[in-house]
Amino acid sequence: MPKDTKVVVRYGPYESNGLVEHRTSRLQGLQVALREHGHQCVLEETHDWNMAELVVNGESVYTCTIKQLEFGGDGKLDPVCEEAVNAVENAH
Repeated sequence: MPKDTKVVVRYGPYESNGLVEHRTSRLQGLQVALREHGHQCVLEETHDWNMAELVVNGESVYTCTIKQLEFGGDGKLDPVCEEAVNAVENAH
């Protein structure tokens, strides 16, 4: 995938400390990793619980449970972030 590709990160609410809300703290490392590879990130809330999905050119290229992503950080040590970035890089 060429640099400067727009990647839509759709994410749903998840339960933490007894509250179900949309939270972006688990998406921080993913956003950093995608930006380091030259891509633009656009966050988009969805109603699908516990879900994170990457969409490139209208096509879903990667999905995971949002709790699989590490909390905070830069995504460098998160294997799920690595998988997600590779899926974006290999998207056509």
